Amino acid sequence: MNTLTKVPVTVVTGFLGSGKTTLIQHLIRNANGKKLAVLVNEFGSEGVDGEILKSCAHDNCPSENIVELANGCICCTVADDFIPAMEQLLARRVKPDHIVIETSGLALPKPLLKAFDWPEIRSRITVDGVIALADAEAVAAGRFAPDPAAVDAQRAADDSLDHETPLSEVFEDQIACADIVLLTKADLAGSEGIEAAKVVIAAEMPREVPMLPVVDGAIDARVILGLEAAAEDDLAARPSHHDGENEHEHNDFNSVVIDLPEIADVDTLIASIKGLAREQNVLRAKGYIAIEGKPMRLLVQSVGERVRHQFDMPWGVRPRQSKLVVIGEHGDIDEAAIRARLGV
Repeated sequence: MNTLTKVPVTVVTGFLGSGKTTLIQHLIRNANGKKLAVLVNEFGSEGVDGEILKSCAHDNCPSENIVELANGCICCTVADDFIPAMEQLLARRVKPDHIVIETSGLALPKPLLKAFDWPEIRSRITVDGVIALADAEAVAAGRFAPDPAAVDAQRAADDSLDHETPLSEVFEDQIACADIVLLTKADLAGSEGIEAAKVVIAAEMPREVPMLPVVDGAIDARVILGLEAAAEDDLAARPSHHDGENEHEHNDFNSVVIDLPEIADVDTLIASIKGLAREQNVLRAKGYIAIEGKPMRLLVQSVGERVRHQFDMPWGVRPRQSKLVVIGEHGDIDEAAIRARLGV
């Protein structure tokens, strides 16, 4: 079979909170007539992004076409999770025109591309392209691109510092694998921030690719779907810090799920979440919260001290159970301290 007979797959990668779910929500609503299927991979045992996407299911992408894997990185569970999930989507009565995979914010995209070489699916799908999202405001501030001179000075002072930070490596691997980079939260970064982010990203790119500013995931699907990159056959052009390794580990990161009671004061909760980022280096928090006297659930998502929240839908028949997933680097996740900060 040639590439034109295969179902195209777009891999959406990006750091925690870069806007992957927001982008896919937009694609679901604005697919230009394509029938989409979505595979969501979350880090940790409690999925939130899949539930968000199912809440905005559309005729272009019904809820049964949104499959969630929350048992770890899909490139580490290929045989048990990824291949069966892809076969499930390909076996739909109405086969999708295009499959979108949202990776975990901690995932390395290149090992996932290698999974497309498995005989069970290689003849039926192709990687149309890899779309990397980068928070323009954060990149412009240099959070994931340490100053080379400073890093060199640290290495000179301490021989043990012979690798970049885990966060930096994840960011760089995602960027290096991309066919297009979307600079998200462009409104917060401003024109100067966008240009600064482009300079930082260009320095990490092994080849020149388009870099496009985006606000709230709003981009024409024709720009990022239909690239025909066949990325599974182009791995050599997508270098990784982990090339040559038989497998990769995610032990640098950890997550905990915190059950919360009904909350009386939203502002107090938001202040506590900001405190987790400031005091305990929490990278990301997300979940659904029950608010006293409110029939709708509160969706909370944070990146560092930036917290967004909104009432998204009624609880309905769902149990009013508040859960918050908290993600950070392994040494920073102290469940007892997190619970204390949240008052539980």
